[in-house]
Amino acid sequence: MPAGVPSGLWDRVYERVKTELGSAPGCHDFAHTLRVLKNAERIASGETGCDRDAVRFGALLHDVARPEELASGGKLCHAMLGAEKSLRILREEGCGNEEFAAHVSEIVRTHRYRGSLKPATPEARIVYDADKLDSLGAFGVARAFHFAGRIGACLHNTEAEALASESYSSQDSAYREYLVKLRGLPDHLLTDTARKLAAGRAEFMRMFFDRLNAEQEGLV
Repeated sequence: MPAGVPSGLWDRVYERVKTELGSAPGCHDFAHTLRVLKNAERIASGETGCDRDAVRFGALLHDVARPEELASGGKLCHAMLGAEKSLRILREEGCGNEEFAAHVSEIVRTHRYRGSLKPATPEARIVYDADKLDSLGAFGVARAFHFAGRIGACLHNTEAEALASESYSSQDSAYREYLVKLRGLPDHLLTDTARKLAAGRAEFMRMFFDRLNAEQEGLV
């Protein structure tokens, strides 16, 4: 642990985040945070010159303000608000290293895919990629369907229907999320390690939706 950061800080912050995300929906609940944490640790092990502690705390805190964003109907940005909230939590839980706390806060601020701020440090790039990896593969499929069901979208539609629709509409299916965002996500990853991990996950998603389309057309 960096100088000025007490050894018990991790456990205290872990419990704070777990409580904060207790009512979050399945797409961005505490289980998602733990998967991102595992992804981040795996990516960090394949990269050089990164602060592993900053990576771990950044991953743990990256979605801490999701409940506020959801409650606002998307008017609040969970990354911007989460950066402030992360800094406050770290201070309240006894982090005596302001430089470390500010670093973690900036990791949270720049992790969002649709955000205008780009990750500027190795640690921020790792957490950014770790979060995106959870949108790919089997969990990526599961989360896409979970979100579509939560907003009342159709189970499946054609490519034309999906691409002609808008977010949060009845046609905002899991397939639309794949076409609009997820299939291009590997090209936006920032670390070599994450890009390697993403390849198999991206192929699984392609095969899944190809099969879904084939079944819908009665071809298999």
